[in-house]
Amino acid sequence: MTYDLDHPEIREAVAKLCEGFPGEYWRECDRQTAYPTAFVQALTEGGFLSALIPEAYGGLGIPLSAAAAILEEIHQAGCNAAACHAQMYTMGTVLRHGSQEQKAAYLPKIASGELRLQAFGVTEPTSGTDTTSLRTTARRSGDKYIINGQKIWTSRAEHSDLLLLLARTTSKDQVKKKTDGLSVFLVDMRMVPKRSLSIRPIKTMMNHSATELFFNDMEIPTSSLVGEEGKGFRYILSGMNAERILIAAECIGDAKWFIKKTCNYANERIIFNRPIGQNQGIQFPIARAYSQMRAAELMVREGARLYEAGSTSGEEANLAKLLSADASWAAAEACVQTHGGFGFAEEYDVERKYREARLYQVAPISTNLVLSYVAEHVLGMARSY
Repeated sequence: MTYDLDHPEIREAVAKLCEGFPGEYWRECDRQTAYPTAFVQALTEGGFLSALIPEAYGGLGIPLSAAAAILEEIHQAGCNAAACHAQMYTMGTVLRHGSQEQKAAYLPKIASGELRLQAFGVTEPTSGTDTTSLRTTARRSGDKYIINGQKIWTSRAEHSDLLLLLARTTSKDQVKKKTDGLSVFLVDMRMVPKRSLSIRPIKTMMNHSATELFFNDMEIPTSSLVGEEGKGFRYILSGMNAERILIAAECIGDAKWFIKKTCNYANERIIFNRPIGQNQGIQFPIARAYSQMRAAELMVREGARLYEAGSTSGEEANLAKLLSADASWAAAEACVQTHGGFGFAEEYDVERKYREARLYQVAPISTNLVLSYVAEHVLGMARSY
């Protein structure tokens, strides 16, 4: 099946859905620190969260560029896909490396919305982005694995049935390469006793449903293992290019929202008997942010094109994330500056989107780590960490 690379029909359908969730809806979720259940349900019923699941399992079976279009449109509409985007970018690990039994058991239910796969347990308090130094362990005992350890910044764990978990099955001092000995598990949290899994919410500057997980002799069946034991790090890496492209698409959507909001206000706001948008001091930052967004948008599309063609290169995916996050942040800065004091007023939605956009300078990979990747793997410089 062939697709228009811009996916206009998908964009139109997502934009129409988002009309039912205006700024008031998101502001109320923020006030209540509430998960946007109605929004996620609407996306699920529309089939959008099953975008990357093959049709054979009840999903849409569309390419990554179409999934990126879905997320971009959500953010361009002023909504926030962070409540559910993990279901797209965790899917690659299951699709590529999961067993036929796992796919048959879980994918149709994820596609229908009966199950949610929204939680991704990788980061830990002591290791941060040094993933190979994580301390959570999975010890095999008969037909079970026993999990002990801790994860942090595992968003949406309270609103997910399934958890994709990375844990060490062989200690670091017993492997030849530090990336060996890590394994991926698809954990059905509904079947885990509460005494062995504790979920603690973390309040953050944006409503992101962040949590910290504590595993205390948590028993899971050996059938939870995804792929081969000890090869989990490369399984996770295989999905990270897709994740970065999808998050970059969200950033492009944010940038477009900020730019439209800024231009409208600059044209309508009259000071000294003239619209403030007539002043170059207002125009130039907006025009520059637009230029950054357009350039980043091209990199996102190139990254998606290469990914769909089977490329494993991380250069375009990392550059897409870097440039798009910078573009959305530049647009956010211009929007707040143009709105002045009104930019901090809740009712304009600017401050909410500003807080949300700031996240992507840090997550899912920090700007500095992307730069380190480019320096080492693209430019051939010495490894800096």
